[in-house]
Amino acid sequence: MACDELTAVVVDDHPAVRAGVAHWLASGSPPIRTIAEGDDVRVAWLDGADADVVILDLHLGSVPALGDLRRLAEAGRRVVVYSMRADDEIALQCLELGALSYLTKAEGAEHLVEAARAAAGGRPYTPPSLAGALAGDRSANRPALSPRETEVLVEWFQSESKDFVAHRLGISQNTVNSHLERIRVKYAQIGREAPTKAALVARAIQDGLISVDDL
Repeated sequence: MACDELTAVVVDDHPAVRAGVAHWLASGSPPIRTIAEGDDVRVAWLDGADADVVILDLHLGSVPALGDLRRLAEAGRRVVVYSMRADDEIALQCLELGALSYLTKAEGAEHLVEAARAAAGGRPYTPPSLAGALAGDRSANRPALSPRETEVLVEWFQSESKDFVAHRLGISQNTVNSHLERIRVKYAQIGREAPTKAALVARAIQDGLISVDDL
């Protein structure tokens, strides 16, 4: 097995969906190997405990598995939510809880594979349908970000690390961290919390600061 091979665990209550997702991941370039799959989130903690990314169906029972998502994210797991539900509010809630992406099952293999690959690297991924819905929001309740804060935010979305942002802008990494923390505080003060990078991406698209083409 190659040392850089990416792996996944697929949690969905439909065997055909699990098989299809595993096939899509395996057919990507480079392929992502599914090491475990099942209809209960416990498989992500047991047989799939070492997987690089968790593909999680949000509706495994009568209520959305938001608590399971939160626990996975708090444990440092990289989660892509893959759901039948095309709901902007629940999508943003998932991003706030720590999911790195939210895709509907109407979206094809290309976007799921891209989301899984990005998540395995700790990066958010915004599929076109979510980006379009969020862009259509254009919330009137926007934080008052300074030009420098906006610049840091967009650079961070486009970069692999805060260190790279610091190098690009000629500032220290501590300054980058300070700007991002102030941005999060400003969003929280107006009741639009964005505790994760993926949630900040969603907020920035909502507010017209970036488009999906900028990512």
